[in-house]
Amino acid sequence: MRPLTRRLLTAVALTASLGVALAGCDKKESVSADDMSLGNANAKVTVVEYASASCIHCGRWNNEVFPAFKAKYIDTGRVHYVYREFLTEPVQVASAAFLMARCAGKDKYFSVLDSVYHSQEEMFTTGDYRGVLLRIAQSAGMDEAQFTSCVTDEKALKALNARVEKYQADAKITGTPTFVINGKKAGGDDGGEQSMAQLDAAIAAAEAAAK
Repeated sequence: MRPLTRRLLTAVALTASLGVALAGCDKKESVSADDMSLGNANAKVTVVEYASASCIHCGRWNNEVFPAFKAKYIDTGRVHYVYREFLTEPVQVASAAFLMARCAGKDKYFSVLDSVYHSQEEMFTTGDYRGVLLRIAQSAGMDEAQFTSCVTDEKALKALNARVEKYQADAKITGTPTFVINGKKAGGDDGGEQSMAQLDAAIAAAEAAAK
């Protein structure tokens, strides 16, 4: 495996103390300015996904289910989709990916994240995490110096850590991905990947309850 640069390792090592043990809760969550979201903010249904850029289950859901979910619910205004960042091993990869996506800007955040998910197999097979992430950053308009500055930004990293700590304390998620639909965890306490059929049923129930 090729190592990340020393600066990147030094910065992202700050995330290691967070751990990834998370616990479960069904409390209704409000959307904050720090959240990345898509769709109609006034929709009757809000779907919050807690996920990690280095989680292969999150990547599989993004690649196989999200396109249909987006077309059916986000693009039609039926759902306000909120993505919340968590850190799973390799923590330095997840944190670097999230910092890079945010540096690309809100208008490019989800496309950058999508590229990361579609490149997970390459990263994990080759071990060339930095090279793959740099290529994605360059496709989003960043040069290498901007990428390095972005993923070693200690202020941004501390803000990411603070968000994760808050979600750990408030939402008590047990793993990624976890979907919370109008305050109710999809799939029960175990959460996990949700098929379109499972999401259809959960969203229909949430829409009926919201009438």
